[in-house]
Amino acid sequence: MINFITWTADPAIFTISSHEVRWYGLTFGLGFLIGYMIVDKMWKREKLNQRWIESLLIYTGLGTLIGSRLGHCLFYAPEYYLTNPLEILKTWEGGLASHGGTLGIVIAVYFYSKRVTHKSMLWTFDKLVVPTGLVAALIRLGNLMNHEIYGHPTDMPWGFRFIENLSAWRHGTEPIFTAPAHPTQLYEAICYFLTFILCMWLYFKKDAYKKEGLIFGIFMICIFGSRFFIEFLKNNQEAFEADMILNMGQLLSIPFILAGVYFVWRALRTKH
Repeated sequence: MINFITWTADPAIFTISSHEVRWYGLTFGLGFLIGYMIVDKMWKREKLNQRWIESLLIYTGLGTLIGSRLGHCLFYAPEYYLTNPLEILKTWEGGLASHGGTLGIVIAVYFYSKRVTHKSMLWTFDKLVVPTGLVAALIRLGNLMNHEIYGHPTDMPWGFRFIENLSAWRHGTEPIFTAPAHPTQLYEAICYFLTFILCMWLYFKKDAYKKEGLIFGIFMICIFGSRFFIEFLKNNQEAFEADMILNMGQLLSIPFILAGVYFVWRALRTKH
């Protein structure tokens, strides 16, 4: 009886000239499109200034891309990228970090709140995070298509065998498969999608946005809490993590979890 799944998906959907259109880029873009549609519905529900949402898309889009790229470069390989700073610009070669993307969004929302809405950052975050779980889930599916960010070997029947020599395989070489491993991309995608469903329910059914910071806090706890525990099953992204009790992803998750707990506590104790 076969107790594993052999994963042979091609990261590229198709190629135009020498340029590839990849599943990762599609899932990233699709996530932003759906996210925009959900936020637009929220804007209309609250009868907010429509011009604000256009600015929000620009601010958060730039914050996500710049923050996630700098996060990868500075959190996981600072010596290389600080020595070769122009390599930071080569986003097409891969390398994005969700924690960096989160910090980038925080900075972007700060300037957005100061320059555009003149409302609190929490007011913005309570709306922005509602579709973010779906975006994050789609991005993890992109990671699955890229045969990256998978976990330790497992004998569970849902273990995936990924292609180690992906680039060579795509040029005609026989594939070299990993041992059956935890498909941690799927684990995270499921957790993020459930977080998305929870945030949608809180906003549209419970009007939880009226308790400023509540939706944002719950989102932070769910997203980074699940990330913290799933990291125990994931392979380290960089060699320096081998001797660490907690890897870089876990260490970076802890402040976000604690911030989430604080914002939930603050929202529940504040009278509205």
